[in-house]
Amino acid sequence: MSIPKHIIATLLVAILLTTSLSAKSSKELTLKEISAMPKSVEKDYYIWRFLMQKSTTAKEARAVASQIRYANSKLKKAYYKKTHRRLPVRKKRRVLSDKERAILKKKQAIAREIIRSKNPIKAWKRLTPTMQIFVFNNVGRSSRRELDHTPSKKEWIRLTKEWAINSMVRKIQKERLPHFSKALLMLPAKNNRYNYTVETNLGLYAIKHGKRGVAAALFNDAVKKARSREEADRALFWTYLSTKNKKYLSKITRSYEVNIYTLAAREILKLRYPRIIVPKLPKAKINQKLIKDPIEWAKIRRRIRREKDLKRYALKFATAQTVGIYSYILAKASRDKKQFFPMPYRDIVSKFPKKRQAIIYAIARQESQFIPSAVSSSFALGMMQLMPFLIEHISKQKGEKIDYDDIFEPKKAIEYANYHLNYLYKWLHHPLFVAYAYNAGIGYTKRMLKRGKLFTKKDDFEPWLSLEMVDKAQAREYGKKVLTNYVIYMNLLGKADTILHELSYLHHKKKTDRFRRR
Repeated sequence: MSIPKHIIATLLVAILLTTSLSAKSSKELTLKEISAMPKSVEKDYYIWRFLMQKSTTAKEARAVASQIRYANSKLKKAYYKKTHRRLPVRKKRRVLSDKERAILKKKQAIAREIIRSKNPIKAWKRLTPTMQIFVFNNVGRSSRRELDHTPSKKEWIRLTKEWAINSMVRKIQKERLPHFSKALLMLPAKNNRYNYTVETNLGLYAIKHGKRGVAAALFNDAVKKARSREEADRALFWTYLSTKNKKYLSKITRSYEVNIYTLAAREILKLRYPRIIVPKLPKAKINQKLIKDPIEWAKIRRRIRREKDLKRYALKFATAQTVGIYSYILAKASRDKKQFFPMPYRDIVSKFPKKRQAIIYAIARQESQFIPSAVSSSFALGMMQLMPFLIEHISKQKGEKIDYDDIFEPKKAIEYANYHLNYLYKWLHHPLFVAYAYNAGIGYTKRMLKRGKLFTKKDDFEPWLSLEMVDKAQAREYGKKVLTNYVIYMNLLGKADTILHELSYLHHKKKTDRFRRR
């Protein structure tokens, strides 16, 4: 009995496919190779891979433990699985002196005495502002409820002159103490000790409670406490939103930063966007290690920290293939005052529609600054910073076996990121929401949108207030940056776009996502 030709052909394809899948195997690492690597997050990644190998012994795992720079959850889990022991934690704890210990015990005794008294609030009011905050911060949640009252303006002003006021404010907000919360809407002392984060959060709290004057004063004061140019731009923009005085927008236009606030300020004032640099470099024959080897990138980064003439050093990477490294070094040389927007791998990216090109470039710039061999502390890999579990999932979906290190090849990184973006865009149609999902996961983004508390209306403070109310700080800031990059790249690709346009329809459910329609 002869076997039909079409069945033979099917069997041959299956055999060839199986062969090609099994041919892709990860390289075995040795303890000697690991030990030769410079201490870095990239080395941590290879230590993790070393611990995951079947051939690695428990003895070798214990030997490599001291070489870990930062022990993330993946390393801890892999080490425990191999040794059945917890990874040794090296913590430098400050030891209190005998005098400091005695003072602390005395303060703790006062706190207990206050809480046990017949009238805790009255007893608390007799303390100095320093001791008042110490007692509040060092008793339990239920005891803080007993202390909850609305202080007078004078009392609150005295408290805001203490450094520990920041931790007190955070506890009041976290525990939603109804009476102390009223004090958060009072103006602090002129020489208050609020830090930038607390002061801007209180400004937003005042906005939500209709206290524009208080909000404006807090935001204006926060400008002086900003730790970066972007923080200053944010505080200035919120001062503008609170007052509608365009002089604050004019101050933002002096910023060298390209961020969501500088773009919006320039759009409102009908000014051109700030100057950016789009490096155009020639292709050249280069050592592939410069592109695909994370350890080589760790060495370059170490060299950058020591290098005196960064502009000269950057010229070593003045090629189209290493434009990410080139831009990274020159940005460091300018202390980030020069804003680089590379557009590498046009031969790959230009095949996509322009909106997809823009989001790929926007994410790559934020994730890795176009460094193909980048590794994050959580082991997100490559130019598009894909997590190992996502790489595995996509490879199974595509029917191919892949080694994690293959993602350090830009073409493969873009291919896998585009595959993931195809999935995200099935549910999300706005670049901001896609950015949230890329960073924090589509599950988180779905829950955030379906709660119905954010991006539901358009008024004087929306969607700006919703942008600030995203509860995951990393996703919140990531979304702003990716959206900024997206608008810049859309314009570079010849598609006119603005931040104000992209923000104008976030409340429109049909145009932005499928989750809120259900």
